[in-house]
Amino acid sequence: MYPLIRNRRLRTSEAIRSLVRETILTPSDFLVPLFVVEGKGVKEEIASMPNYFRLSLDTLEKEVKELWSMGLCSVLLFVKVPDKLKDNKGTEALNAAGLMQRAIKTVKNACPDMLVMTDVALDPYSSFGHDGIVANGQILNDESAELLAEMSISHAQAGADFVAPSDMMDGRILTIREALEDEGFINTGIMSYSAKYASAFYGPFRDALDSAPVDQENVPKNKSTYQMDYANRFEAIRETQMDIEEGADIVMVKPGLCYLDIVREIKNEVDVPVAVYQVSGEYAMLKAAAEKGWLDHDAVMIEQLMAIKRAGANIIASYFAKDAVKLM
Repeated sequence: MYPLIRNRRLRTSEAIRSLVRETILTPSDFLVPLFVVEGKGVKEEIASMPNYFRLSLDTLEKEVKELWSMGLCSVLLFVKVPDKLKDNKGTEALNAAGLMQRAIKTVKNACPDMLVMTDVALDPYSSFGHDGIVANGQILNDESAELLAEMSISHAQAGADFVAPSDMMDGRILTIREALEDEGFINTGIMSYSAKYASAFYGPFRDALDSAPVDQENVPKNKSTYQMDYANRFEAIRETQMDIEEGADIVMVKPGLCYLDIVREIKNEVDVPVAVYQVSGEYAMLKAAAEKGWLDHDAVMIEQLMAIKRAGANIIASYFAKDAVKLM
């Protein structure tokens, strides 16, 4: 009863605020996305993602060693594939000597204990920029899922600890899990992009990998037939539960800030770790606003990351990981 109970007593100093703080960020919360390209000595800034880079294998090696020294022990690999190697079936994705496979080995050779997750989707390898095979103006589901399973096996053979299917084809988790089991990769995990929305926040990422859908006749103009409608909430729970039943070890919500209600809904429903991807558009917006002097970069960054974890995320995939850890 007022005035016996005064909540402000627990806010009177930073010491007491930190002592009773409910949500705490640590380096172990982060999964660091890395973009890999061919070449040597490449550290190429992405124009729409200031202070984030495409890395050749030699600079990737240096980067993962730096991450490890900072306590960042998990990475998520993406590759930018030359146009000449792209086709409608993502043939290059299955190349045992491909860029992704070499990137996995590079990370494991540099830091054997670094947890390596790999992007599993056809869009970086597709001449049409889609996450599946295109035929007659549609994205083929089952045929695409079979290719994703082959890609997952190739990544596991190269040394990946987890594969991360980001495509949103129906049934692909079961197809991948069965394929991994059949090949003896019983300990290779699956982090499923279970609730991946058809969002406008992915633009800078597609610039980074040159993976946007092409504007051609009889090719879908966007990914709305397989990524989720951002108006939907209950569908996300259904998608996630199905992925868990099919064998997903970790589930993901993507994007981050605009979908924290979905994160909490899923966290309340499932018993597996929940990841959140704070995507490129979220990163770029803060960078741009801070450059204009409209926002305090570090303060807003930490507030956003804290909000993601408070909503229920066990894992945060974020381009801010290094910046955040430096502040910690």
